[in-house]
Amino acid sequence: MLGNYYYHEIIRKTIIAFGTLFNDVHVRHSDQNGNAESQIKVPLAYGPSQKFLARITQQADLNKAVQMTMPRMSFEMTSIDYDSTRKSSLVQTFKTCDNGDKVKKVFMPVPYNIGFELNVLSKLNDDSLQILEQILPYFQPHFNLTIDLVESIGEKRDIPIILDSVSFQDDYEGNFDTRRALIHTLRFTAKTYLFGHIADSSDGLIRKVQVDMYANTDRATAKREMRYTVTPTAKEDKNNDGVIDSQDHALLMPGDNFGFDEDWQFLGDGKTYSPTRKTDI
Repeated sequence: MLGNYYYHEIIRKTIIAFGTLFNDVHVRHSDQNGNAESQIKVPLAYGPSQKFLARITQQADLNKAVQMTMPRMSFEMTSIDYDSTRKSSLVQTFKTCDNGDKVKKVFMPVPYNIGFELNVLSKLNDDSLQILEQILPYFQPHFNLTIDLVESIGEKRDIPIILDSVSFQDDYEGNFDTRRALIHTLRFTAKTYLFGHIADSSDGLIRKVQVDMYANTDRATAKREMRYTVTPTAKEDKNNDGVIDSQDHALLMPGDNFGFDEDWQFLGDGKTYSPTRKTDI
């Protein structure tokens, strides 16, 4: 509902996760014999490429002690678009638990595509090619990144980062005092999900699953043949009464140390289970 404050930091986490992909790229320079002379880690910062280009052009005097270090990379978020192809039901919900013992009711997340632009700036063409070859092979054309979208309910999802295009620009025009800038622009799309308000739920968790199996699909004449029942198995005395019993089963929560009890029953009584009466009739 509008008016309920919440902030899951999903967009912020997606931006940070995207930038983390490119924060360990290196460029190596070798001599004519192939021996490594130097290796540098390519700096990465958030911001548009125009900001760094303006910084370079403002330092036309190459004799200054401090200049913009190249090569370098910059990235920024460029768009947020709703993705109707991944749309789910507007009223579908699921239940989960927070970090404590409260049951939460959560509406299905809304799919959004977040556009990113990664700019590779360098003075030497070989530097750009080294950087590109350390990035492009991982995107075929997507790379899955696991992000903890909503930490309070433990909601983690694999977010595909899709490489949409690669473009090239060579700013070589100008006099001999103007620094050259080779710019490779890589555009990406992150297919993420946005969660709304997470409300408390008065419903309990599913602690027992029961399935009746029939001999055929004609419900008018079919007779049930088998019943399969699954319940969680308590491995600790949660109510501190000295005995592991059904009460301990009822106190189990997601994340607890438990297994499952499976039970198969062969039935030939011709009865049908009534979910409303919770008995065989």
